[in-house]
Amino acid sequence: MALQWLILSYVVAAEVAIAVILTLPYPMILKKRIVSLVSLILHPAASIVAFAGFQLLDIYWKNEHRLMCSSEVCTATERDRYEKSIYKAQRNVVLCAAGILLYWCIYRICKYNKDLERLEELEKRYKSD
Repeated sequence: MALQWLILSYVVAAEVAIAVILTLPYPMILKKRIVSLVSLILHPAASIVAFAGFQLLDIYWKNEHRLMCSSEVCTATERDRYEKSIYKAQRNVVLCAAGILLYWCIYRICKYNKDLERLEELEKRYKSD
């Protein structure tokens, strides 16, 4: 059960690394190559959005069907187990949201750089005419 969260955490860490690499200042030739490489990776990596979405739905379903332990009848162990499951669910929601948000940020950074490159080529063409 924890394998999916381990995979998602590794993917989020990789997305953070890619976002940092994309935002660092590089020479223009190196920047273009990095953006084109990341753009090629983005299409297969779009599955992370669906994966994180399904994980969010799973967390929601488990939250709706979780046994409540709020009465005085619950033992300290049951209460601790309940609180621990709540904290884990909150952590996993943040992880899913970070995965989706970072994917979107990387997509927008790549799109911005491609648009900028296209506009620079257009400007060069107009200057040469």
